[in-house]
Amino acid sequence: EAVQAVRKWCGLSGRMIKAILVFNNHGKPRLSRFYQHFSEDMQQQIIRETFQLVSRRDENVCNFLEGGSLIGGSDYKLIYRHYATLYFLFCVDSSESELGILDLIQVFVETLDKCFENVCELDLIFHMDKVHCILQEVVMGGMVLETNMNEIVSQVEAQTKLEKAEVRRCHCASILCECVGVQYSLYCKSSG
Repeated sequence: EAVQAVRKWCGLSGRMIKAILVFNNHGKPRLSRFYQHFSEDMQQQIIRETFQLVSRRDENVCNFLEGGSLIGGSDYKLIYRHYATLYFLFCVDSSESELGILDLIQVFVETLDKCFENVCELDLIFHMDKVHCILQEVVMGGMVLETNMNEIVSQVEAQTKLEKAEVRRCHCASILCECVGVQYSLYCKSSG
């Protein structure tokens, strides 16, 4: 609450992160999370424009640049890291610290690495629900929630355990229903 009060007093909206995008070297989006409303068509245009801006940059230049024309120009910054075949990009308010966001990207990638044991592009494709779960532990509503990798991993593991317990409970309940249904149909046949 204190942080929100300071941000409000300073004239900041509270949502410093406007979008998080992950795309491969060919521009195919592997994760996109917008914390500001854009139509689906506009989101696709933003992803294309952002990929073009970032992919054309030399590997030796800094990892942040002014936002594209579709996502706010000089009012926003695009901060990214390129790992192997993936670009991890955060679009943030111009008042946000570039180095802080680079560290946040590093935490996100290292957490993915820890959860998937050497994360790759296929993990993002086939385990999208877990990737979103991890992202929601780090950022929600455009606000940074957690930067401690061990805490993030712990929360994701707890969520996974709950999901597995729910699946087992549902499986047991369906078996019980089948058994009761068989017994009920046998009872009906024998009494009829």
